[in-house]
Amino acid sequence: MLTSAASALAGVLGGALGALPLRAMATGSDNTHSLWFDAPAERWVDGLPVGNGRLGAMVRGGIVEEIISLNEDTLWSGYPTETANPDAISTLAGVREAVFAGDYHKADQLAKRMQGPYSQSYAPLADLKLSMRHAGTVTAYRRELALDQAVAATRYVIGRTQYRRDVFASHPDQVVVVRLSAEGGTIAFDATLDTQLRAEVSATGHRLLLRGKAPAACAPDYRNVAEPVVYDDALGKGMAFVVAIDVEADGGEVFSQGNMICVRGAREVVLRIAAATGFRSFNLMPDLPVKVIEAHAIDTLSAARKRPFADLLSRHTADHQSLYRRSALRLDADATSGTTAARREANAVHTDPALAALLFHFGRYLLIASSRPGTQPANLQGIWNAKVRPPWSSNYTTNINVQMNYWPAEVTNLSDCHRPLLDWIARVADNGRKVARDYYGMPGWCLHHNSDIWAMANPVGETTGDPFWANWPMGGPWLAQHLWQHYAFSGDLAFLRQTAYPLMRGCAEFCAAWLVKDSGGEYLTTAPSISPENEFLAPDGKPAAISAGCTMDLALTREIFANCIQAADRLGTDAAFAQRLRSLMTQLEPYRIGHLGQLQEWSQDFEEADPGHRHISHLYAFYPGDEMAQPGTRHLAQAATASMLRREANGGAATGWSRAWATAIWARAGDGVRSGNSVDLFFRNSTLDNLFDTHPSPTGPIFQIDGNFGMTAAIAEMLLQSHQGAIALLPALPPAWHSGEVRGLRARGGITVDQIWTDNRLQSARLHLEHAGVTSVRLPTGCRLVSATAAGRKVSVQFDADLFRFEGSADDTIDLTFDRS
Repeated sequence: MLTSAASALAGVLGGALGALPLRAMATGSDNTHSLWFDAPAERWVDGLPVGNGRLGAMVRGGIVEEIISLNEDTLWSGYPTETANPDAISTLAGVREAVFAGDYHKADQLAKRMQGPYSQSYAPLADLKLSMRHAGTVTAYRRELALDQAVAATRYVIGRTQYRRDVFASHPDQVVVVRLSAEGGTIAFDATLDTQLRAEVSATGHRLLLRGKAPAACAPDYRNVAEPVVYDDALGKGMAFVVAIDVEADGGEVFSQGNMICVRGAREVVLRIAAATGFRSFNLMPDLPVKVIEAHAIDTLSAARKRPFADLLSRHTADHQSLYRRSALRLDADATSGTTAARREANAVHTDPALAALLFHFGRYLLIASSRPGTQPANLQGIWNAKVRPPWSSNYTTNINVQMNYWPAEVTNLSDCHRPLLDWIARVADNGRKVARDYYGMPGWCLHHNSDIWAMANPVGETTGDPFWANWPMGGPWLAQHLWQHYAFSGDLAFLRQTAYPLMRGCAEFCAAWLVKDSGGEYLTTAPSISPENEFLAPDGKPAAISAGCTMDLALTREIFANCIQAADRLGTDAAFAQRLRSLMTQLEPYRIGHLGQLQEWSQDFEEADPGHRHISHLYAFYPGDEMAQPGTRHLAQAATASMLRREANGGAATGWSRAWATAIWARAGDGVRSGNSVDLFFRNSTLDNLFDTHPSPTGPIFQIDGNFGMTAAIAEMLLQSHQGAIALLPALPPAWHSGEVRGLRARGGITVDQIWTDNRLQSARLHLEHAGVTSVRLPTGCRLVSATAAGRKVSVQFDADLFRFEGSADDTIDLTFDRS
């Protein structure tokens, strides 16, 4: 019954945060698990996001008119098409010849001949508009996103009536739910559906229905073409889709009028929203008839209609919290009051550590909301998009952005949410084998700088694109790192054997074939080679993109070879291939340090066309890789930090995702001061008031979600590191984060870690071990281990230089206490 809805919601929202099993979490909990505002959002981009991995909604919290913008993660333009370029394979030798002759401009021009079609675009689904029939002075307005419950709520008072709207996207029931209530009065509104795509809308009784079709092709927003959006009436040439909304009222009446549903005099109203598309698979035409799609949406809606609101909310909350509550962060602060917008502004004057904790939680919330097992991976905007031609097609940009989306997945205990990316890699590899063969005449698989739901893998540009982004062929090994990291954190040998290693091996095959002797015949190198989206100054002083042996290429190649060697060893297989990779690694061109003490971005110490460039691709081996944390690489690590300093000194890290990467670099370097400053700069320069990450543009800031995910990962990196075989506790704690607690971070090897600190001193830690074995722990400077126990028994500890080791059994929980040394 609808009449039970208000009490159900109050119970969930009122008691959930206090139940978080983290000491003192109840103090200030609203400020670290909730975004709130005292006015409606005027723009789509300022709204509050909800999502269930597949369905997303942006809620603006309007008073006169509420607009809830809907998305569905499979609604893209296009369909599977042939992407081969017959000129590419015959052009490769000429590009390499030009590179080794030092004619970099010729190499750039020739490389354009090797380009193929652009990706398709992620599309907006529809807008649900609720035109409210009330009038009067509004007081007590509050718009809030409760992260622990994943509910966006709007509340206000007119006269004696307290109005409230609650919106959530249910994963168990696969619907978006909107509940409206009026305490001390009744509700009246008109509901309409609209879309920017081709569609027709109908209303019958208590149901709204929208049937539409996506474009057959949609050009990226940065391309100036005569017909950027193309529709085709043929079945499958453009994806059909359906949105179905059911309106249920307690009291009053519900009726259709034209293409809208009208509600009058109700005490409460619940809207259930279902959506479906014609998408079948990355390699199949989306040719399901609209009647079939509609039947699927209606079936989902009918099943949800059978559940009362209280049941829908309870199932949604339990499902969301099963993921969200795996990890939590408390950072003590002097003052955390005020709206999120006010706190963000005040943080520029005085650091608010609790705001950083909110940012950490928001990133995890967004990943849960945009990436669930069985869904598509989170794209450039997660699952939230308002435009037919969104920024950069809202696609999968694979030279940093989609990888950064998943940096927090393992370390913040959301391994399940990593699965959509891992599954998508297999699809990209399928098309990538054709690209490796048809474009380069090589084995294995490769991927270039972006892709889409159709898993395209070719270099884009259509022979006119700039090579510094279009012709980069190293997306494969970067994605393959995620396969290895999923294994490293979980220890799942079955995943390594059945999924990760076959894909990693195919990627390594391409990387091995891509290698050529350098111009002096001394080393193996890569050519053509591009440092993503950056250029150097050629000898004539003009910018150029293509050379040989860019540092990132070498780092990615070394990493995929090393990970394949380890995988083959652990699986007891493929010894001959592993030995071949070992041999190739000994011949690879070395990293070099330039005349400014920086890690060179290119094999030659070229002058940079843009010393403050947003990409820091040459620092890959420092983070997210860990090669420069290995013994004997201290000089390279110092050169990497020198490069980061130079970037920042010249205006670098000015985009949200770039600032996130810089923050992770400083965290990996163990620099708590610079890490903390970098978080503050992110708030100041790279977020909106709702903490959405931004990318600057001449027309205003662009929402781009990767920076949110990257900052969550960077904050985790400040608090816990586990690369190179040891767990480092509080390795880069910012001084302003003087006291706090973190629960549920994950270390490689299947270890869950909790930590408590006061006055910048680590007090205690708890390690839960999934697997038996020896664990190594590195302490912060000035910290001394006092005791190590498991279930009350003393654990034997061995000290070795700056770390200690102990042996544990599967499912052991080790409690550690510390003091000053």
